[in-house]
Amino acid sequence: MFYYNYFWGMDLIWWFIWIILLFWIFAIPYDIPGQRNRKRSPFDALQRRFASGEIGPEEYHERKKIIEMEYIQRS
Repeated sequence: MFYYNYFWGMDLIWWFIWIILLFWIFAIPYDIPGQRNRKRSPFDALQRRFASGEIGPEEYHERKKIIEMEYIQRS
């Protein structure tokens, strides 16, 4: 039996609620732990620059020692 005020067993308002809920879950950006807004350390930036060829091996090792010394001093 078909009811004129129902849409596949739900009122029209429930369809809007489900659509808004699904949009909120999948389309609105939010922080995913360890995925999106991962804080990059100076060492990560140094490795990225070395891998792209911006700096040479000597400069890489110098800066790596400086970063390690700063880390030891903070601990």
